[in-house]
Amino acid sequence: MEIKKISVIIPVYNEERTIQQLLEKVIVVKLINNIDKELLIINDCSKDATENQVLQFVKLHPESNIQYFKHEKNTGKGAAIRTGIHKASGDCMIVQDADMEYDPREYNILLQPIIDGFADVVYGSRFMGDKPHRILFFWHSIGNKMLTTFSNMFTNLNLTDMETCYKLFKTDIIKNINLVENRFGFEPEVTAKISKVPGIRIYEVGISYYGRTYAEGKKINWKDGLRAIFCIVKHNLFK
Repeated sequence: MEIKKISVIIPVYNEERTIQQLLEKVIVVKLINNIDKELLIINDCSKDATENQVLQFVKLHPESNIQYFKHEKNTGKGAAIRTGIHKASGDCMIVQDADMEYDPREYNILLQPIIDGFADVVYGSRFMGDKPHRILFFWHSIGNKMLTTFSNMFTNLNLTDMETCYKLFKTDIIKNINLVENRFGFEPEVTAKISKVPGIRIYEVGISYYGRTYAEGKKINWKDGLRAIFCIVKHNLFK
C-alpha cells in the first residue's frame, strides 16, 4: 500500500510537563518512503498549563502540520481519540499518548507491515521483541496479560498486548467503526470491533516501553481494569 500521510492522534489531559518534549520527538521523526505527518492534538479540558504549552509549541513550529482541538468538558481519552479520528486525513492513523512512555521513532516499525501489503491494522506489543522496557509494576503486567487473554478468548485473536497505546490503523477502516467508549475502554472496544471486520488483517510488532509511575503522572488504575473487563464482554457479545 502506498501511504502518503499518517495522522498522529495525541489525546492530552494535564500533560504540561511532557507535551512539548513529546511533540518535539514526533515532528523530528523521519518516516520511511518520505511519508508526511499531521499531528492532531486533542486537549481533553486540561486543568493545568497544557494548552499554553501546546500553543507555544505550535507558534514556534509553523512549518509543522499541527492541528489543535479542545474539549470544553473533560470526557475521557476515548472521546478525545474519536475527535481525532473524525479530523484525521491521513492514509493511516496512530494514537500517541503524551506521557513519553512510547517512542515515536518506532512508527516505522508499525508502518512496515502495511507498506509491504500484509496488514490493515498493526499493534505495537510491549511484551514481545528485544526493545528496552522499564521495569515497574508486577501486578500491572499481570493485569495487562489477563485482560489480553480475556479479550482474545472473545475475539479469537492471539494478541500479546491488547492494552497497548500504539495501534496503527488504515484510516478508512477505523473511520467506519462506531466507537462509543469515552475513557480507557477504547482499547478493548476497538479490538473487539476490528476483529469483526470481514477479512481484516491484524499484525503485531515488538516495541519499547518507557513506563512511568503514579508520582510521574500515570493515570490508569484498577477501576479502569474493571471497566476494561466490562467492555470486553459488552462489545464482543452485544452489538
